[in-house]
Amino acid sequence: MNDAASTAHVTPPGRVPRNYRSWRVVVPVVAVAGVAVGVLVVSDGIRDREPTMGSSRVTGGAASHLEMVSGTVWVANEDGASLSAIDTASNTVATTVEGVEGPHNVQVSPNGKSVWAVSGHDSLAVMFDASSLQLHGVAATGGAPAHVILTPDGRTTYTTNGADNTVTAIDSATMASVAEIPVGAGPHGLRPSPDGRWVVVANVAGRTLTFIDTASNASVADVAVGTAPAQVAFSPDGAFVYASVSGEDAVVKVDVATRKVLGRVAVGDGPIQTFVTPDDRYLLVANQGREDQPGTTVSVIDTKTFTVARTVETGQGAHGIVVDPSSRHAYVTNLYGDDVAVIDLEELRVVARIPVGDKPNGISFSSVTVPAQVAVMLDVPAPDGGAEPNEDMAH
Repeated sequence: MNDAASTAHVTPPGRVPRNYRSWRVVVPVVAVAGVAVGVLVVSDGIRDREPTMGSSRVTGGAASHLEMVSGTVWVANEDGASLSAIDTASNTVATTVEGVEGPHNVQVSPNGKSVWAVSGHDSLAVMFDASSLQLHGVAATGGAPAHVILTPDGRTTYTTNGADNTVTAIDSATMASVAEIPVGAGPHGLRPSPDGRWVVVANVAGRTLTFIDTASNASVADVAVGTAPAQVAFSPDGAFVYASVSGEDAVVKVDVATRKVLGRVAVGDGPIQTFVTPDDRYLLVANQGREDQPGTTVSVIDTKTFTVARTVETGQGAHGIVVDPSSRHAYVTNLYGDDVAVIDLEELRVVARIPVGDKPNGISFSSVTVPAQVAVMLDVPAPDGGAEPNEDMAH
């Protein structure tokens, strides 16, 4: 299920040809875990091979941006049935985790110990250890799960179920479903408030955001924001929630206390995922566009003035966004380009492009660094045959 699904305005009818972009190896490095490692840069011409693990494309002066951030950026490759683990210190893919069918979204737990992904193909939430990459277990969701998030304390996991118009609440330790919560039409993106009191859901087949009270696991309000809201992002203090309105090429700002829309700003074509930098300086919005006319930009919105400060070219079908805890780098999945763009948030320019799997969608940051290694295959069972839960991993 694509973030633009359910809205004709942003639904892509076909894929961009896979030779649309190109690169060439220019700096051979070393072999890690038996896999060739290289640094790649953008060049003209036809792409002549698939990227190797440990490869990236860098722009002029980008080497100075390496080793700034320690951790892993996890990317859900929806059409590749895989998750890419990017080493943020080197901006290279350290390894690939395979075995999750149709992983639309991925989310690292607040303590960084576990990684969650949803299988839209099998209607499952899958959790594995962020260090060992061993499967922890699976949980059944509603139909066509799209996004997955955890409360700040890590105790409860929520998935949006686009086919059922529900949200599933899961006990993170036991992997047991504890509630099925009716929401609006086509629930898609969702995020928890910083204090954990609320989960706000964007209903992409409708016009509303649904507020869920996490204490009761019940929806308590629907706020009209415009046509096809796709994802939300909270301000760090929890006072505001921002929503991409993909059917109107806009972003709205909502007061959490009053649940009133305070403002609206125009952005690019088909805005999808949103993310507020931890320092509350910028709201970033990925403009995906359509597959026949891909969006290629991220709108950088000044949160103080609620105006677009800069528009950054990122790649074909800009989609998922995450920002490292220091607010220095943003990582953007390019849905139709099969890569991740790294934006320096001081210079507001792309400093690296990292080839990943097919149709990269969701993206999340972990403080745990994954060593370079060959691909890992998860043996994902049916929900009733899941692995024995490990409570230490969940919280």
